[in-house]
Amino acid sequence: MSIAQAARSCVSLLARARKAAALLSVSAVLAACQVAAPGGGGTVGGSGVRGSGPTQVALLVPYGSSRGTDAGIAQSLENAARLAAADLGAEAVALTVYPTQGTAAGAQSATQQALAAGAQVILGPLYADNAAAAGVTAAGSGVPVLSFSNNTSIAGGNVWVLGNTFENTADRLLRFAASQGRNRVLVTHNDQQAGIVAQQAIVRAAPGTGAQITGSVAYPLSQEGIVAAVPTIASQARSTNTNAIFLTGNTAGDLPVMAQLLSETGIGGEGFRYLGLTRWDIPADALQLPGLQGGYFTLPDPGPLNQFRARYQGAFGGAPHPLAGLAYDGMAAIGAISKRGQTVGRPSLTAASGFAGTGGVFRLKGDGTIQRGLAVAQVVNRTAQVVSPAPTRFGGAGS
Repeated sequence: MSIAQAARSCVSLLARARKAAALLSVSAVLAACQVAAPGGGGTVGGSGVRGSGPTQVALLVPYGSSRGTDAGIAQSLENAARLAAADLGAEAVALTVYPTQGTAAGAQSATQQALAAGAQVILGPLYADNAAAAGVTAAGSGVPVLSFSNNTSIAGGNVWVLGNTFENTADRLLRFAASQGRNRVLVTHNDQQAGIVAQQAIVRAAPGTGAQITGSVAYPLSQEGIVAAVPTIASQARSTNTNAIFLTGNTAGDLPVMAQLLSETGIGGEGFRYLGLTRWDIPADALQLPGLQGGYFTLPDPGPLNQFRARYQGAFGGAPHPLAGLAYDGMAAIGAISKRGQTVGRPSLTAASGFAGTGGVFRLKGDGTIQRGLAVAQVVNRTAQVVSPAPTRFGGAGS
């Protein structure tokens, strides 16, 4: 890593440190940010040949959390990681589990324990603030953190996100929509933080896709707020010659109401194709919604995903949590690098060819984000039909 690159990593590290406020002293962060002269150490992993023995992987999961659902998620993540470890073999990886209590302080403590025990890769933790704390703690060691978060604000330096991101989904849908002639896209989003983040991700993803964003309309996150916003959305869609509407809501919140009310005003169907930033098939009953008929959304590659679910069911007697595949994917990437005899670090993690995962191919980018190969599905006769299969490989550079 050059001095300039190290300095940029330091800026990212300090930003994450602020998000993990009160977890580390400023002096500790600055110590971790020491910029080495050319030829020095302290970078995030090397591309050289790794030493003998399996790669030591620390799995950070939210055991001990006060959140009622975290224990089940933690168990499912651990199960998936152990399934991958068994597939890879004891000569490739060795897995140790560390509880985080689902807190940033717990993640910091778990990371410290893992590093003291010789961990070479941190897999997890789950929440964005937890991952930020783990990244700060591990920064000076050169140990990468492959978090289960999809929050790109924590990505960079020694931290990667494994969760599918809004930017990745938006890029795939915008490219597909443009190829279908749906190249003028109006974005609708609620005025909460999640809605604003979603809108910003779509706008960032648009350049180079062939699609043009014709505008954005925000609305209060309530039925009354959506009802009041629909005339504005309809008017703007027509006045800007929009031919596709990006719906950022989810099936448990604003999506059903927005899709129904917009379609009733004539904004939908063939004239204004809907694009979905979230999964419309979870729960499956959502596909019955009249307003979503004809719309497009993305899916992981169904083939590998179904195989993973079946193997998990066979091994553990139950269905995996939707996030479990992230743990398997992280282990698979680590194992693939280890089997090549390489150190798990920035050069090997950001290989342009990427890795095979439970939802299809994926690759880690130099900025800490992830690119996943997604399929595009259309809602037809209340079922999800794949109209553009997920890619099976990547072209071009991943970093």
